[in-house]
Amino acid sequence: VRLVESGGGLVQPGGSLRLSCAASGFTFSNYAMSWYRQAPGKERELVAVISRAGGRTNYADSMKGRFTISRDNAKNTVYLQMNSLKPEDTAVYYCYTRFSNGVSSYDYWGQGTQVTVSS
Repeated sequence: VRLVESGGGLVQPGGSLRLSCAASGFTFSNYAMSWYRQAPGKERELVAVISRAGGRTNYADSMKGRFTISRDNAKNTVYLQMNSLKPEDTAVYYCYTRFSNGVSSYDYWGQGTQVTVSS
């Protein structure tokens, strides 16, 4: 299993970025996917989740209306469109999925991509 994030960078407040997470090594369309983030000195927090087919999404309250998670199962890729970015959105953003067979579960993380919102 491999998750590789890209698209991070430096952006001014109010700007936009689109993150991508390319997945490989598993049947991507069989698993829900998530984005998490971790700011310096803070715990990792959930940003958004998308269902296997992409029909259902869920967001942390502070991201609702600004961030959009989507996926392309043909490309084995999940995206995070981030608009109206704020300095407090500065963090390392991680792609995540979990495999569960009802008895045990396995968590997989990407290496993360840095997003810095600053003027």
